[in-house]
Amino acid sequence: MGIREVAKKANVSTATVSRTINAATSVDPETAARVWEAIRELSYYPDLQARSLVSGRSRIFGLIVSDITNPFFPELVKGFEDVAVRHGYEVMVSSTNYDSARMALCVRRMLERKVEGVAIMTSEMEPALIDELVRRKVPTVFLDVGQVHELISNIRVDYVSGINSAVDHLLSLGHSRIGFISGSLMLKSARVRRTAFLEYLTHAGILEDGDLVTEGDHTIDGGLNAMSRLLELQNAPTAVLASNDLTAIGAMSAVRRHGWSVPRDISVIGFDDIHFAEFIEPPLTTVRVSRGELAETAFHALLNHHQPEVEGMPAHGVEYPVTTTFVVRGSTAAARTSR
Repeated sequence: MGIREVAKKANVSTATVSRTINAATSVDPETAARVWEAIRELSYYPDLQARSLVSGRSRIFGLIVSDITNPFFPELVKGFEDVAVRHGYEVMVSSTNYDSARMALCVRRMLERKVEGVAIMTSEMEPALIDELVRRKVPTVFLDVGQVHELISNIRVDYVSGINSAVDHLLSLGHSRIGFISGSLMLKSARVRRTAFLEYLTHAGILEDGDLVTEGDHTIDGGLNAMSRLLELQNAPTAVLASNDLTAIGAMSAVRRHGWSVPRDISVIGFDDIHFAEFIEPPLTTVRVSRGELAETAFHALLNHHQPEVEGMPAHGVEYPVTTTFVVRGSTAAARTSR
C-alpha cells in the first residue's frame, strides 16, 4: 500500500497527501480529514525515514531524564509524549541515571537521530555538550540549569515557595526541631531546596542545627538511611522535610523500623507529589510540581523555535516559570511535647 493508493481513495494528488502527513497548514481541513480517513481505511503507514530525507526534518524531539525508575520521570515522559503525539512528533527518551558520562552518550544518540530539539530534564550537563548542541543549531530546553539565549530556553521551578510553604506548615503545628534530607548536592535543584530550607528557618528565628540537615540521593533507600541517621541523634527532630517523595517514603519506613509512627511521633513532608504519594499510609503531605505542566512547557518551548508564529512567542530562548502547590495530607500533625 502506497501514497498513490491513498491519493486515489481520497481523490487528491499525492502532493496533497504528502503535505497532509507532514502537517502543512496549506491543506484545507476538510481535505486533510479525507486524507486521514483514507490512510486509516487503507492501513497506510508512511515511510518516516523517507519523509525526513525529503523534508529535511525528522519530527523527533529528544527527552532526557535523570532516573526512569523514579515515578516522577515516567509521569513527565507520558505528559511530554501525549502532547508530542497531538502535534505529530515522535519522542526519543534517554535516562542518565545521574551520570555525566551517560549524559554525553544520550546527547550523541540524539544528534545521530537528527532530533529537532532536546528537552533536558536533568542537571548533569557538561558545558561542552551545550556548546555542541548550539553549534549544530539544535533547540534545547533545560530544567532549572539553562542560561537563556537564542537556541536555549529554561524552565524555572519555584522550589523556594514550595519549601517555604512546607516549613511554615510545620511551624504552625508547633515543630521547632525540623530535619531536612536533601538530594545529592551535585544537583542544582537539590542545593536550591536545601538553601531555601535553611534560609527560611533563619527567617523564622530558628537557629540552624547542622546535625538536622543530612544528604540523601533521591531514592527510597537513601531516604531510609538518611532518616535512620537523624533518628539516632540524642535529640531527634519532630518533623522532617525531604527533597523528594521517594526520600520521604524511605524516611517513613525508617520511622516505623525505629518503633515510632508517622505522624504521631514524627511528621514527614515530601516534594514532587508523585502519583502514589496519596495512596501510601499515611498519605504523604508534599509539595506538588505538575509533571503535566512541565511536559507541556518543555514541548512548546522546543516547538516555538520551529513555529514561533503558532506559539505566539519570540523564536529565541525564553525563561518559563513553573509554580508549586503545597498539598496537606495525613503524614503531618502537631508536634508532641514528649515521647
